[in-house]
Amino acid sequence: MKSILEIRQLLKRYGTYIYTGDKIGDLEMMEDEIRELYRSGVLDAQSFGAAMMLIKQEISKQR
Repeated sequence: MKSILEIRQLLKRYGTYIYTGDKIGDLEMMEDEIRELYRSGVLDAQSFGAAMMLIKQEISKQR
């Protein structure tokens, strides 16, 4: 994964749409959903790591 948009598209494939109007809140919810997909065995370790790294980078940019 190379962008937040790709993460959003991945989540949409599994029926998860996140938009609260709060950028950091959205990113934190995305983080939770990505963790849940990984725990469920839907995401492999590489995709999980890439997604979490991107989300954490974006959160730090927003703060």
